[in-house]
Amino acid sequence: MRKILNPYTKLEGYNCFGCSPNNPFGLKMTFIEDGDEVICQWKPGEHYQGWHNVLHGGIQAALMDEIASCTVSVKLGTNGVTSRMSTCFRKAISTNENLITIKARLKELRRNIAFIDVKIFNSLNEVCAEAEIQFFTYPREVAREKLAYPGIEEFFK
Repeated sequence: MRKILNPYTKLEGYNCFGCSPNNPFGLKMTFIEDGDEVICQWKPGEHYQGWHNVLHGGIQAALMDEIASCTVSVKLGTNGVTSRMSTCFRKAISTNENLITIKARLKELRRNIAFIDVKIFNSLNEVCAEAEIQFFTYPREVAREKLAYPGIEEFFK
């Protein structure tokens, strides 16, 4: 198991809703790599609710989308953009949960499309939401130019 660093914090103007530690309205996600999985433990809050004490589905989708991007960065050594996301909400997640766990795994790579499976677990380890995310990946040079991709080594220094 190893911590994944966020090299984008060095970029001027960086304010990602999902993973910037400085975005006051953001999710402030952090990640670890454990074998084939990328994992995030995250604390919901009442300001992320949809219905009373229920984590908003759009926030759940954002959590899954963000971890998919991190998975592409550290497992494929490039980045790109989400092209499709198929989501299934199985069980409500309370905004009172102490920690939820989001896990992602690269399922397959077909040409430049990465297929990533993501699941969100509540504190009882029940699957509450899952998604298959298709991620259009750029060649490394294009990812560096268009997305300031720093190279895989920067995520583990």
